[in-house]
Amino acid sequence: MSRIADCFAALQAEGRKALTTFITAGDPTHAATVPALHALVAGGADILELGIPFSDPEAEGPAIQASSERGLRSGTTLAICLEMVREFRSDDQKTPVVLMGYLNSVLAMGESAFAEAAAAAGVDGLIMVNLPPEEATVLRPALRSRDIDLIFLAAPTTTPERLKMIVEVASGFVYYVSLKGITGASNLDVDAVAGRLAEIRAETELPVQVGFGIKDAATARGVAEHADGVVIGSALVNTMADHTDPDARNAALGEQVAVLRHALDG
Repeated sequence: MSRIADCFAALQAEGRKALTTFITAGDPTHAATVPALHALVAGGADILELGIPFSDPEAEGPAIQASSERGLRSGTTLAICLEMVREFRSDDQKTPVVLMGYLNSVLAMGESAFAEAAAAAGVDGLIMVNLPPEEATVLRPALRSRDIDLIFLAAPTTTPERLKMIVEVASGFVYYVSLKGITGASNLDVDAVAGRLAEIRAETELPVQVGFGIKDAATARGVAEHADGVVIGSALVNTMADHTDPDARNAALGEQVAVLRHALDG
């Protein structure tokens, strides 16, 4: 089993929900990323998403767009992201790490070369926001042969036919985008999310995590009643931006995640 599958199996056995956290690699500096990842785990994160900085992150709201710009200014490339994962793995062999970004970066490296490098670094999953399932014919088997999950997105606008296609090729978990819009939006309708999650569960046994629009403990807990886990991104990215002192930043991240963890477990 992959680290992601192991994580969800352990959480299910404990009757708990997954807390997945997102920050952008190299934001605000290279040196900030790995300590921040460890701080998130210490606070209670189950799965780590690490964003690959990209110049045109079209699905992202202002907070994550700004974090991507800061990551690019610090000179963060896909290869450096992989080095960050490798460094994280020197102290943490358990926590799943998922890279999230846009296909352009992977194509520039080469899909097979990326899959090999990601496996060597200790990457467990990949989310490519602009990769439709029918365009994954090279990347998906390259990742699968190295036990890396290719995670796909489903959205409120996803048709039943499209959903069937997505779950047939997805692995790790299904990432449900909770609203029509960008990351960091605040118009989340928990009841609508619950209805869509029921439809997804009817099509797959994969865990379903919900992201976009989950900003605080109350929203996270409400969504987690219907999902296998929640993804928190913009709120944590804002914390990264708000603290210039590394120790204060990491302490704030840990405290923020601990509050979310308590809400999910409560």
